Amino acid sequence: MESYLEIRNLRDEKIKDVSHDHFLLNHLHDKVVQEVVHLSISRIINIHGPLPCPFSFFVMGSAGRMEQSFWSDQDHGIIYHDTNEEAKTYFLALGNEISLGLNVAGYDYCDGGVMANNPLWCKSSAEWKLQLTHWMLTSSWESIRHLLIFIDGRPIYGESEYLKQLKTFVFQSVKKENLLKNILNNTMYLKKSIGVLGQFLVETHGKHTGSINLKETAFLPYVNAVRILAIKGNIYETSTLARLEQIKDTWICSQIKDRYQHQYLKLLHLRLSLGDHTTYETGHYLKIDRLSKVQKKEVKDILKSGASLFGLVRNLVEKENEGWE
Repeated sequence: MESYLEIRNLRDEKIKDVSHDHFLLNHLHDKVVQEVVHLSISRIINIHGPLPCPFSFFVMGSAGRMEQSFWSDQDHGIIYHDTNEEAKTYFLALGNEISLGLNVAGYDYCDGGVMANNPLWCKSSAEWKLQLTHWMLTSSWESIRHLLIFIDGRPIYGESEYLKQLKTFVFQSVKKENLLKNILNNTMYLKKSIGVLGQFLVETHGKHTGSINLKETAFLPYVNAVRILAIKGNIYETSTLARLEQIKDTWICSQIKDRYQHQYLKLLHLRLSLGDHTTYETGHYLKIDRLSKVQKKEVKDILKSGASLFGLVRNLVEKENEGWE
């Protein structure tokens, strides 16, 4: 394709055909991102010359986990081979072009700057290793948050081994430095969604009054809990469902894992069928009074299962020094 607008038009045309299926929808998102990356590389080569060295472009956040809805913001980074100023300048330019292209193609810029046009997320392999070490040893709330964002990274273009090598380094370092509890503490706050009387705790003011925030109340308990187990278990998969599949049965028995998988898959499909997909922001909210009695029960069961899973993982991590293997 010759323009980012042409890619956007393809996205808008095809998304109607996959709006009913979570997996088909995320494959479409991948295709759109790959088209943008290919066009961006072509444009940068025309301006700055050939690529100076091999590299990897990877996505993070819901894109990294293949859990995007209709709309998504950008979360991505670049790992390149050579550590020098020429490579840094070149790949930051490429990161900027990709970010611009994705924005035109329908993906909002990340408010937190988690994009490959930011030097924090565009580095050589050696520089990435130093940064990851700093994040782990600093163990501040922000540095652990950055680390968790990185762990959800999934290669889209280029040398996929670069990302896997860095994840291996993180897994080994977390175990060596006994950092799992620090990571757990970073994810401890979860927004309550059900009150003591079994009622939904909805937003009480603003334009989303009467809704629950699906991202904060429904998705994060599952995502955060399963990511912690993935780090502990050296699991390279990034989707929550695939990570659950690979978790040891000695940590969570297969029957209970199946239940959590079923509930999470139902959550992904309910968001598509019941959510307001007008904009990226509205897609995070679910209007409770529009649900049937059966749908309300389904949502409550999903929310309760997420809280249960997070509680289970918290107990496992807190008992780690007692020989959790």
